[in-house]
Parts: sequence; C-alpha cells; structure tokens
Amino acid sequence: MAYGKDDPRSSLATATATRPDSGDAIAAAQYFDLREHPVVRAQNVILVHTDAKDGDDLDNGTVEGELAIVVTGASPAFTVLTEDGATKVDEPGLVVVPPGASRISVHGDGPLVRLIEATDPTWRDRPANAAAYAEDHPRVALLRRWPEPVGGKGVRFYPLSAVPAEPGRFGRIFRTRSFMVNFLPEQRGPRDLRKLSPHTHDDFEQLSLAVQGEYVHHIRTPWLTDSTRWREDEHVRVGSPSVAIIPPPTVHTSAASDPEMNQLIDIFSPPRVDFSEKPGWVLNADDYPMP
Repeated sequence: MAYGKDDPRSSLATATATRPDSGDAIAAAQYFDLREHPVVRAQNVILVHTDAKDGDDLDNGTVEGELAIVVTGASPAFTVLTEDGATKVDEPGLVVVPPGASRISVHGDGPLVRLIEATDPTWRDRPANAAAYAEDHPRVALLRRWPEPVGGKGVRFYPLSAVPAEPGRFGRIFRTRSFMVNFLPEQRGPRDLRKLSPHTHDDFEQLSLAVQGEYVHHIRTPWLTDSTRWREDEHVRVGSPSVAIIPPPTVHTSAASDPEMNQLIDIFSPPRVDFSEKPGWVLNADDYPMP
C-alpha cells in the first residue's frame, strides 16, 4: 500500500512482533506488465486487463460469482449487458455485475480491468501464472463469499464522483461479496522516501495495480527457521499498467517514482475485515453487509 505513517490504516495489518514459524513456505512476490500478460491471478481472484477499443464486445462468459469492473480516468465509456437490461458507465468507479451471463459493449478506447473469482470455470485456466497456484498457497486464506447484497441481483455502479472529499481519508474503498477495491489518490511526483510505510498482512495477498506512473515495490521476506528458504530483499521498479501480487507475511511498501502523475489501486480477496470494521471506510457497506 501507499499509506503514510500518519494514516491509521498503515498500522491495521502491521506486525511488530515476530510470528511463530508455521513451517509453510512463503510464496514469492509476482510482478506483471499487463500489456504482456493481460490475464493473471492471485489465490482468490483473476485480474483481466483489456486495452479496449471503440466497438469492442467483451464477453464475460457465464460466471458463478459476481464480476467487478475497475474503471479509471483513462477508461472508455461502456455498457454492461445482462439478462436484466443495460447499464451505461461513463466515469471512474467500481461496477459490480451479478452472477450469470454478461457482456461489455465498449464506446471508446482505453483500459478496463475485470475481477473474477479464481475458481470460476470459464476463466480459471486462462491466467498466465496459473501454474503458480496449481496448489493453494497455505498461508493465504481461501475465499468464502460474504453475504448477499441488499436488494438482490442487479448491476451496481459506484462512481468516484459521488464520494465527497474528507480530510484524513486516503483512498476510496468499495467491497463486493468476494473483492475489496481501494482507489488510492493520484500523486504527482515521487513519494518522500523518508516517509514510507512498511507493513505486513497475516493471511491475505495484496494486488497493487499501477494504473498511472511508475512505482518501486519494496518487499522483505521474513527469515524462517529453514535458511534455505531465505530471500534477498526486493526493490522492483514497475511501470503502468502493471500489477504486483504481494504474498503474506512479507514486509512491503511501495513508492511512486514518476515525476508526473502516479496512482495505485489495491485489490484484496476476500474483503478485508480490518478495513470493514472501521466506520465509514467502506463506501458501499450498506449494500454489502459483513458476515
């Protein structure tokens, strides 16, 4: 994540004490240029990046769980088509599409990012890194869908423009039954290297999606009792569009490095309980109750 140390969110999943060694191997971090590898996955989520063109008809297939569409300032307008009708989207935000068959009719050029449950039969064999998850990673909690949304089945769109500015809040967080997406604020210029926020997560992966600019992901793997599994620290520079898949319980932080505009979007599956327990943080919590 890119939270500063003065942001209370940076401490929610931070460990200051050494954890007992479970004996399970710590997975390696993964980095993907999404122009070269447009379909990749983590334990519980598949990320599909499409450089859409005007007139494209994107078939989502018939998915068993909800599908989410991450819409950025560079994304084109589009219409989501389901058996229940059509929903047009022409501004940044998060779209949640209910289970079943759906398509996307594109009205311009630009990137679209879709999130799909990793076990979905239509998509599970397509990721470039599918072999990395031939077996479940033992340190990552498996997805159990959260409760059904209030109001039942339907396409939902959460525009960023509907979220008023609020001092002290960095990022705009939405969740579905299976995913949590945090739109971090755009940052002009490099991050202050004296104000990074290294932290860890106990049992969930973080997908850091770079949609503008350039970042350096800093990752440190804790030492286990088996020294043959130790790794050197990583300082990996990535451009955009790219995604870094950061495994638990590595210590990690990210620093914007482009002199122009930089933006990350953080993705988690299942949704984070710690963020969800903070009043007002999850902006669509009324639609998506906690377990």
